[in-house]
Amino acid sequence: MGINRRSFLKIVGLSALGVSSGAWEVLQPGEVDAAHGHAAAEHGTKAAVRWAMVVDMRRCKEEKGCTKCIDACRLVHNIPVIDNPKREVKWIWKEGYEHAFPDTHNEYMSEEFKEAQFILMCNHCDNPPCVRVCPTKATFKRPDGIVAMDYHRCIGCRFCMAACPYGSRNLNWVDPRPYIREVNPEFPTRMKGVVEKCNFCVERLAQGLLPACVEACHCGALLFGNLHDPESKVRRVLRSNVSMRRKPELGTHPCVFYLV
Repeated sequence: MGINRRSFLKIVGLSALGVSSGAWEVLQPGEVDAAHGHAAAEHGTKAAVRWAMVVDMRRCKEEKGCTKCIDACRLVHNIPVIDNPKREVKWIWKEGYEHAFPDTHNEYMSEEFKEAQFILMCNHCDNPPCVRVCPTKATFKRPDGIVAMDYHRCIGCRFCMAACPYGSRNLNWVDPRPYIREVNPEFPTRMKGVVEKCNFCVERLAQGLLPACVEACHCGALLFGNLHDPESKVRRVLRSNVSMRRKPELGTHPCVFYLV
């Protein structure tokens, strides 16, 4: 790992003191784009791309029981199917409104709204607490806003899981490989003791493709695009609709928006 016990304890101590997020934003070896992103940030300029997701729950509610986005994500990323809820690994999943937006729930909402299942995932926050607390820098924020992971650096300490207020991360408590229904050879499998989560399909974006969940969503409930482009689909939709984000009061600035 390239980190000894003394260094590990020093980093953990600093995280407990609340070191600012800027000190933790690190580069992966050889990431030239990341270096440009940091240089731009230092000079007060915006990166060219800031990826974001819009979930149109008005359309999603019409497709009750649909799991196409979840199934596509699972297939592309070799996500294990483990029935035990204490051991399951999920990148995209569904929860009721009361759990997804606990601070905005009230007893006067319509039954239809209360019963709707919201699509949840990593929010790829502008101010991600998971990045700040990771002692090995296995979790890092890319210049395009995606909160990514280096599985080889993850030591399974679960600090990131404790820091994430959205429950978007899962630890592989057991070897996940026997639970993968159909292995995709183009994406790495993980191992026991490693944390994983949604990565906004960075491997597909690099090929000019949409995230697998967006491509699989035939009802058009999932939209993906560049927040820094005023003419992108996500910006046009956000301009013309009222949107909400999960737990905005925490100051994490999620980049997954919901239309309700």
